[in-house]
Amino acid sequence: MDEHPLEQANAEPSAEACRFCGGGLLTSVFDTSFRDTAAEERLFFAIPGALCVPCRQLYVDRQLIGILGLSDAQCTFAIQSDRVLRAGAA
Repeated sequence: MDEHPLEQANAEPSAEACRFCGGGLLTSVFDTSFRDTAAEERLFFAIPGALCVPCRQLYVDRQLIGILGLSDAQCTFAIQSDRVLRAGAA
């Protein structure tokens, strides 16, 4: 999978470890906010990605970044999305 760290456009992390600190990655979905070059904020929900817990680097698939039109944007906020439980599953 070709991944894109939101802070560094040219980095290519491995699937198991952060390329910056070597820390383990938490794979999940994240609610995010991006700021583009025009300084406009855009919110996205349930973006699949991987978070390095020690250094807080978030990785998102490069194709998804392109599809969403975020190639020149910077992630300014990300939080792991809440899990939704179906009735009776809890």
